[in-house]
Amino acid sequence: MPFKNIFLCLLISGFIITSMVGKLYAQVSDPSPINFPTPKNVNNMLFYLQRDPNTNTLIYALNLLENGNINKSQPVSIYWIRYGEKGEKKDLGYIQRKFAYGLNSREITKDKFELRFVSHKTLPLYLSKVEQKYVVTVNVNGKTIKINRLFVRIVGGSFWLPNVRYALIEGIDLATDKAVIEKITVK
Repeated sequence: MPFKNIFLCLLISGFIITSMVGKLYAQVSDPSPINFPTPKNVNNMLFYLQRDPNTNTLIYALNLLENGNINKSQPVSIYWIRYGEKGEKKDLGYIQRKFAYGLNSREITKDKFELRFVSHKTLPLYLSKVEQKYVVTVNVNGKTIKINRLFVRIVGGSFWLPNVRYALIEGIDLATDKAVIEKITVK
């Protein structure tokens, strides 16, 4: 159970891609008081994750080999942009990688992978090519969403058992091509 809470904390940070998304985000009760930056000029970024209690941001990027092909054993590279430390890029620590923010991946077909957070194995994400570009999608509330940002709202708790209020999945609904935010409530 603590890992489920850690994952949901990760999922809830703020990513606003259009004014429509901004309006949707404003409707979320209990928003974070933190003003989160939007990562810019990040090579191969698939999506990013932000969470309380600070602005440090996790980047989930396509992991390519030197020949330009996807690294099938580890298709996603994960690292921090430490905005609280002058925007330094930093690798995840062992505990962060193995118990909180890391991903397990499984190749389903050529150019399609199932991804699951190590801290929340019940919600599969899918890395696949859409219009010749790799994207990460998730199926939530009957929608297939191309993920741009995950936000995890954390209020108190402890390192191993944070008090996760909710997670937001922000992105584009592939059926309508419109910005969408879906909230996952922690029970």
